[in-house]
Amino acid sequence: MIQIKTADEIARMRVAGLVVCRTLQKMREAVRPGISTADLDDIARDALKAEGATPSFLGYRGFPAHICASVNEEVVHGIPRPDKLLREGDVLSIDFGAIVDGWHGDSAITVPVGEVAPEYLELMRVCEESMWAGLAAGRPGGKLGDISNAVERSIRGNGPYGIVDHYGGHGIGTEMHQEPHVLNYGRPGRGPRLLPGLCLAIEPMVTMSGPDTRELADGWTVVTSDGSYAAHFEHTMAITEDGPWVLTAEDGGEAKLAEYGVTVPART
Repeated sequence: MIQIKTADEIARMRVAGLVVCRTLQKMREAVRPGISTADLDDIARDALKAEGATPSFLGYRGFPAHICASVNEEVVHGIPRPDKLLREGDVLSIDFGAIVDGWHGDSAITVPVGEVAPEYLELMRVCEESMWAGLAAGRPGGKLGDISNAVERSIRGNGPYGIVDHYGGHGIGTEMHQEPHVLNYGRPGRGPRLLPGLCLAIEPMVTMSGPDTRELADGWTVVTSDGSYAAHFEHTMAITEDGPWVLTAEDGGEAKLAEYGVTVPART
């Protein structure tokens, strides 16, 4: 069932969202050649403890870490390892979630490691912009397909990129993954209505080539089938009477949404 939140419940999700925002920023600042993905996981662990929050990922269906750290052709669900050292030119996706008072926040960023080839920087830009296009389409009274279509149109309008088709966004609240599943492609005007109180994680995964993926023997790490690089961005948002509120962005998404003609009230 789709969970509709009250204003008070959304405010509590905002607290969790800001924990995620601050922790991802700490990890972003720590990314450099030579650091291990396990080192980044330690940063997340320590930040959660300092914030009085608990991890969304650790122990989820047996996942063994606080973050997902996916490098280059790894799309999602990469397991941090002390021997996984980042190298100059790598592209690193970090996915992270936190729980505060029983409510989840979930967000992901893709970060360049040192100097990165221009085509990979463009891949990252295209993926991030498609996420914001989807968030901007999260307006009350619309349909879920409006978000999916906005993500797809943004990606398709930037070149022949692959849109990963077996993974996508999701509802979020008292559980990290709730209904509905949010595809990163589709037709507008389809699917459940976007009602105030609906909270969604919007997360496009874009590749340099095709959409096909495979899972590694560890049972978690998803890689592109052709070895092409991938990018992954995600934000948690709430549909409100006034429009989308991005719970995992420091400014609630105000600045970026304005670029899409969406004006929402400033909130803390």
